[in-house]
Amino acid sequence: MPDKPTVTITYCRQCNWLLRAGWMAQELLQTFSEELGAVKLVPATGGVYHVTVRHEGHETLLWDRKAENGFPQPKVIKQRLRDVIDPDLALGHVDRD
Repeated sequence: MPDKPTVTITYCRQCNWLLRAGWMAQELLQTFSEELGAVKLVPATGGVYHVTVRHEGHETLLWDRKAENGFPQPKVIKQRLRDVIDPDLALGHVDRD
C-alpha cells in the first residue's frame, strides 16, 4: 500500500503566522481525513508561507504567499490539493461557487 500524501505548511514564526498555519492544517485534516497521512507545520523566517504536498514521490507547491501576493482561502488550497491527490474526489460545498 503506498504512503498517503503529506502536506507541509511552512510559515514565518517572526510574523506570528502559526495560528494561520494551524487553522489551515485543521481545515485540511477535516476535509481530507481519509486521504492524508499527515500535515506538518514547519516554522521558518523571512515572511515565508508555503503549502506543499508530497504525493507518490513528488512534491508539489500548492501556494507561495510571495508569488501569489497574499494568503490562500481554505477553499483554494482544498481544491488544489484535491487536484493533485485525487482529481475525481468531490469536495461538496467547497466545489460550489
